[in-house]
Amino acid sequence: MFNFRAIALAATLAVSGTAVAVAPTASAKGGNGVRVSGLCTHSSTSKLKLSHDNGRIEVEFEVDQNRNGIPWKVTLRRNGSLVASTMATTRAPSGSFSVRRVISGAQGTFVAVASRSGERCAANAGI
Repeated sequence: MFNFRAIALAATLAVSGTAVAVAPTASAKGGNGVRVSGLCTHSSTSKLKLSHDNGRIEVEFEVDQNRNGIPWKVTLRRNGSLVASTMATTRAPSGSFSVRRVISGAQGTFVAVASRSGERCAANAGI
């Protein structure tokens, strides 16, 4: 016979664990960086990481599409000014890509955008 209390508790723990796993969208690592989740128009996911690097800012933008070999156009803007524009292609084993740049200066607001035919991912954060 089923123990309904045990099943209810297991279901509650499963849902709670999922909520904890996806809840943090921005965090600081040791007070030195910022990580935010981006928004995508389809099923891809994106995240933007900013951290201080010897008086400069390291910017890393990652998009995970779970498909290999898909080209994306990526732009990074700081305080509205274009600081990088490049193409990136998703690669095995995860079907993702990452664009990393080190930008002079100690602060700024960054907007990262990746687009391909029919889909767009964007994230923004300041440091």
